[in-house]
Amino acid sequence: MADDAEAPGPGMGNRGGLHGGKTEYKEWMPVTKLGHLVSKIMLVQRQTRVGQGTRFKAFVAIGDYNGHVSLGVKCSKVATAIRGAIILAKLSIVPVRRGYWGNNIGRCGSVLVCLIPAPRGTGIVSARVPKKLLMMAGINDCYTSARGYTATLGSFAKATFDTVFTKSPYQEFTDHLIKTHTRVSVQRTQAPAVATT
Repeated sequence: MADDAEAPGPGMGNRGGLHGGKTEYKEWMPVTKLGHLVSKIMLVQRQTRVGQGTRFKAFVAIGDYNGHVSLGVKCSKVATAIRGAIILAKLSIVPVRRGYWGNNIGRCGSVLVCLIPAPRGTGIVSARVPKKLLMMAGINDCYTSARGYTATLGSFAKATFDTVFTKSPYQEFTDHLIKTHTRVSVQRTQAPAVATT
């Protein structure tokens, strides 16, 4: 009986239950190991009839440091831009190729980033922006080479993400993970001949 008195319910006090009391719903939150990093928030302006419209552009990188990475970009007010960029990044997560993947090249605007595999134990030899993205992707050892106007953080981050995301021409046509052949079954229409003596 003592346990019944403590439990909130209809007609038992504590204003819970069917008769208009507030009931607390616990929202289910997925538990993931995705870490997110707000790379940069830029001020973006455009001229309108009323005057200058000011918005903020947020770049957010998401990764689990174990083979999955994503980049999200959103323009709005500061908090909305960050929240929207995180959502966009979570929706566009891509797997990263492990092992030896050869030289990969990615472009965005004038920025060209080349990823070169390095011996084990070398670490990531790179500038600050690609280093964070590559660490989130789970790449431990590589050299990077960048050309163009790398001060534009958005282009630099997008080119690095494009480098991680692209496949070499050999990988495009030799993907052994997908099953492209169909099994052909042979049906016999005649009974096998039996030898008689």
